[in-house]
Amino acid sequence: MDQDAKKTALRMIPYGIYVMTAEHGGETAAATVNWVTQTAFSPPLVVVGVKQDSGAYAVAKNAGHFALNMLGKGQQGAAFGFFKPAERDGNSLNGEPIRAGSTGAPILLNAPASVECKLVEIVERGDHHIFIGEVVDANVAKAPEGRPDAAILEMKELGDNVFYGG
Repeated sequence: MDQDAKKTALRMIPYGIYVMTAEHGGETAAATVNWVTQTAFSPPLVVVGVKQDSGAYAVAKNAGHFALNMLGKGQQGAAFGFFKPAERDGNSLNGEPIRAGSTGAPILLNAPASVECKLVEIVERGDHHIFIGEVVDANVAKAPEGRPDAAILEMKELGDNVFYGG
């Protein structure tokens, strides 16, 4: 296989940017994620690729639930802020204000929307495992103007040198 062609072709897949959060046993975790998609309507299911050796993986797996906080246009700072391990300070996480969701997972107050998921299965393949989550709650903090998918921060908006995949 031509490795350069593989990398280029896989980088042509568009990605939204999200912050996955979880809390369990007094431990809080958050990570910027981008391998996310909805896979079923009934029940509503989403999948998330999660680095298998990350703190967010361990906390969400132990908790049995997680939240996906959708980042909106202009929230590049939050995306970069969650590239590093989560630091909780009262009601903030890496400097972002939070509240507890119905599952206990942290919800970013500045995120335009979020979904909370019950972790129903983990597919363990490769260096990122697939979390399958059933959406059990949803929050829209700021209704988007126009198409909802046009409101999401996209990987390409993080700069010319930020890629994931390939």
